[in-house]
Amino acid sequence: MIICVIGMLILMPPGLFVILTYNSLVSLRNHIRESWGNIDTELKRRYDLIPNLVATVQGYATHEREVLQRVTELRSRCVANNGTPGEQATDETKLVAAIQQLLVVVERYPQLKADQHFLALQKELVNTEDRIQAARRFFNGNVRDYRNRRETFPSSLVAGLFGFGPEGFFDVPSAVREVPEIGRL
Repeated sequence: MIICVIGMLILMPPGLFVILTYNSLVSLRNHIRESWGNIDTELKRRYDLIPNLVATVQGYATHEREVLQRVTELRSRCVANNGTPGEQATDETKLVAAIQQLLVVVERYPQLKADQHFLALQKELVNTEDRIQAARRFFNGNVRDYRNRRETFPSSLVAGLFGFGPEGFFDVPSAVREVPEIGRL
């Protein structure tokens, strides 16, 4: 009986550590998945805005077909990409560059820059970009916490034992920084 109690006292702390560490890693992984859902929601919101933005610009800048087609093509590629955050970040970075190029095209058309529909779309795009960046920061914070837990000793032993794999950050620049003021047009 005494040997059993002594054995339990010796095995209980390591067992408790393994259980608590495992549960912590599962919790952090679930936070990552939840925060990725927030990013995904905002990206879909951006994807819904892009066709309206392209259609509005197309009405004014019909000879800018190449830029408009590139934005549309990249939007379609991003919508179809359901890979890892790193894989999606590659396509998102290209889409952001194309959107920025589209906004440079807009600078050549003063009537378009003054169009209320275009300004409303641009403002909504800026708000969406802000929300994407906030969701990205939250996601990357969760990834950082998970990676710290997964890679530090002795919890790295539990992570390796139960197959907790690496998670990647989601780093994408913002497509639009600010909404132009009507007086600046």
